[in-house]
Amino acid sequence: MSYPFYPAPLVLLDLETTGAKPASDRITEIGLVHVNAEGEGIATWSNLVNPCQVIPPFIQELTGIDNAMVADAPTFAQLADQVLEKLQDRVFVAHNARFDYTFLRNEFKRLGMTFRAKVLCTVQLSRKLYPDEFKHSLDALIARHGLEYHGERHRALTDAELIYQFLNAAVNDLGAERVQQAIDELIRPPALPPQIDEKIIDDLPDTAGVYIFYGEHDEALFVGSNSNLRRRVLQHFGKKAEEGQGASLAAALRRIDWIETSGDLGSALLERRLLSELRPRFNPAVRQKIDQTQSVWEIVLPELGAVKQAATLQPKLRPLSEIAQAKGDLFGPFRGAREAQNVLNRIIKGQALCRVVLGLEKPKKSTLGQACAALAQGECRGACVGREPLSMHHARLLAALAKHKLAQWPYAGAVGILEGPEWAQVMHVFDQWVYLGEVHDQSDLAQLLASPYPAYDLDMAKLIRAQLRTATAIELLA
Repeated sequence: MSYPFYPAPLVLLDLETTGAKPASDRITEIGLVHVNAEGEGIATWSNLVNPCQVIPPFIQELTGIDNAMVADAPTFAQLADQVLEKLQDRVFVAHNARFDYTFLRNEFKRLGMTFRAKVLCTVQLSRKLYPDEFKHSLDALIARHGLEYHGERHRALTDAELIYQFLNAAVNDLGAERVQQAIDELIRPPALPPQIDEKIIDDLPDTAGVYIFYGEHDEALFVGSNSNLRRRVLQHFGKKAEEGQGASLAAALRRIDWIETSGDLGSALLERRLLSELRPRFNPAVRQKIDQTQSVWEIVLPELGAVKQAATLQPKLRPLSEIAQAKGDLFGPFRGAREAQNVLNRIIKGQALCRVVLGLEKPKKSTLGQACAALAQGECRGACVGREPLSMHHARLLAALAKHKLAQWPYAGAVGILEGPEWAQVMHVFDQWVYLGEVHDQSDLAQLLASPYPAYDLDMAKLIRAQLRTATAIELLA
């Protein structure tokens, strides 16, 4: 039995593709079901599509569509007019709808054609109608509602017909009024600042990536990342844009840009780099500009048998950009020279160390000869005049600094972490706590490793350290 789902005609659609990236992958099959406003008179249509590129083995195994099957099929360009006619003036319905919608819009765009529609995602509809359920994949819907199919799973028309069955099951369970109300809520256009074109909603992908809000004169206002760009960007508006910082950001906003990534790791790495480069003023973590370059203390340990005068340990402040030239142990990094000085001053005071011995103060002439100013005040144990052995003085200094010691890179060279599905994996490459970039093909690795390294960034280093604790790192050869 069929039911009226919505007081407007629907097109229930599924695509099979060569991969997950609409910008570079292509459609291999289209399947659709037409449903009119009364729920009756459904019509089905499907067609294989020649993608004009090789179908990866993983996709062939998943869908059952191989290169030979599409070799003589029409290209999308040959089907475009027919497909557009079948989509026009209907609510576009699909499971993970933004995936199919973005693929189709990209295919039309390559041909100079425009396609826009109201979009209903049945994953979101399932979540709204069945909030107590944990899983909402098509396989989960089949199991939950006892849906039946007679064709092959992961074929376009089979999956489109399963969407039709799910809508029927939902109306049977909850009633047409409840389903129509949920559809209304899901396809209602979200609120955007009046100066932002509503067409941006269609273009925002439901994939992982980084988004940037720009103001007048292309000033970077805010940088963020998420596993679902569209959902996260739209969360900035509505009630959140009516007061406080949200209202100020919405008023200043003039343009939205985004970059899709291979996954959450790629998003986090790119977000960190853009925060450092753009310093957007609405990001709380980067509001205050660092007063100087990030810095480390370098201490060169004396060689065995060194003479007494050469055995003093004198901290040397280095910017992070110079750590490759350092010959001693490094402590830090600190967010600026001021923070580095403050940390060392606290250690000196707390441990009653000698500033003269450390090379931070010139000795003053007194009855004590080379004594430091703190000795007379009882704030130095007398290493400057021989009351405390230098070895003991230095041991106390190194012990106090130990928690700030810069972690050594635990590998012989660069390492990589893989991310993304098997057919579209990228490798993120790191060396010396620096993110070098990503490669899509092993042949690009040598060029990346030979390029100048980016500057060390404290927050990026913390992010890399956290990732290396849990991810599998592949050691690379230059």
